[in-house]
Amino acid sequence: MTTTPRDLQIVAVLVSRDPAAPRTVDPGDLSLALAGAEVIDLLRAGILTLDGDRIVPADRDRRAPADRLLDAAATTLARQTPHESVEDWLWRRGRGLSAVYRAALTQEGTLTRERRRLPFLKGRTTVAASSARSHAAGRWASGEPVLAALAAAAGIREAPADDSLGGTDDAVVTVLAAVNEAVVELEGVRQRRSVEQAAFDNIWRGV
Repeated sequence: MTTTPRDLQIVAVLVSRDPAAPRTVDPGDLSLALAGAEVIDLLRAGILTLDGDRIVPADRDRRAPADRLLDAAATTLARQTPHESVEDWLWRRGRGLSAVYRAALTQEGTLTRERRRLPFLKGRTTVAASSARSHAAGRWASGEPVLAALAAAAGIREAPADDSLGGTDDAVVTVLAAVNEAVVELEGVRQRRSVEQAAFDNIWRGV
């Protein structure tokens, strides 16, 4: 089963291992992008719709997603009104989500560890040869706009051209905008914490 969040997680690992242009992806940024990817796939599957920036679940009798991780996401949709905003979903669902996807793909054998000569040293995570890898790599190589935009938000690649999302569904664009805003907000939180920690350290050093 291939999904946008699975493809995004696989691409994050592939790019981090690229000797030509390795990138260190922050787990928090990736988690927010993965949560956004889930919303987009659930939108496309008809599991939910957007009313402005509010996530509105479809009827309960709609068929559940075939992917277990997307199904888990669908079961957590807030059904009471007022419905949850995309932003709130990203922060709630996104908490630790990159670790969830990494663990699931590892359990399935899509992600593996490189073998090291010394058995007590852990090898780096890599992507096993599989249909999942081929699908994600093909989508990445083609520059598919939604995956590219999510990857840019997560810091996996540079932001695509402004017109790259031309023709993309408005609801998907809304989700992508929310992901970008959340990542910017998270960076602001990191910077504030860094300043606070530096000030605290200076107090103890008597600066």
